[in-house]
Amino acid sequence: MGPGLYSDIGRRARDLLYRDYQTDQKFSLTTYTATGVAITAVGTKRNEAILGEIQSQLKNKNVTVDVKANSDSSLLTTITVDELATPGLKSILNFVILDPKSGKIELQYLHDHAGVAAGFGLSKNPIVNVSGVLGTKSLSVGADVGFDTASGSFTKYNAGLSYNSLDFSTSLTVNEKGDQLSASYYHLVNPLFSTAVGAELAHRLSTAENTLTFGTQHALDPLTTVKARVDNYGRASALIQHEWRPKSLITISTEVDTKAIEKGSKVGLSLVLKP
Repeated sequence: MGPGLYSDIGRRARDLLYRDYQTDQKFSLTTYTATGVAITAVGTKRNEAILGEIQSQLKNKNVTVDVKANSDSSLLTTITVDELATPGLKSILNFVILDPKSGKIELQYLHDHAGVAAGFGLSKNPIVNVSGVLGTKSLSVGADVGFDTASGSFTKYNAGLSYNSLDFSTSLTVNEKGDQLSASYYHLVNPLFSTAVGAELAHRLSTAENTLTFGTQHALDPLTTVKARVDNYGRASALIQHEWRPKSLITISTEVDTKAIEKGSKVGLSLVLKP
């Protein structure tokens, strides 16, 4: 019931405007072994490249182990421990097998009036990332900082302010070392049909460039949702998503540049199968 983490600032508007939109073709299949291990195979066609990924996940009480192998022959392991030593504390360890410099540790702590995350690489001169949020579930303010111990310089410093209610969210953030100002808005118009509208305005100080994106969604029935968005550059996108069985989704999305119709449209397809 607290303010969450810094990454939660503006999340409802981002999910409305960007989540599930894609122009790739993606297939995902999840199955479970008799011992409870979840195995997921993912294939993605991106332009002319075909990418593959196999992930296995094992949960035991408050410990989750994920092992992911992808088409570039890397093997990423993630170990997550919830409620570590005290309620609200989570630890996450990431590393690529046979690459000792790839290890990373992240700690997350959630409280009724605060959310803190800290992460650093397991190398001689790691990059340290720290973010924190203070407030309540309704009103919160936070900051996100990255520091390179090798060069002694900041890699990022961001700040944000968020207001949330049951059917309304708005946020204001300063990103990219103060170069980008962003404001977002989300409104759940009709909870019965999940009808919502949202917008995001981003202004880059160095170039005086503005990007304005509008989006909306509506549930045709309890299992089918449609979404659409458009920005001030004339890029328009739409998708339809259908849950044809519990946890199994098919999503068809398309994107077109309305200022260059002759170039045609991009079409994406996602099929997720779960038992």
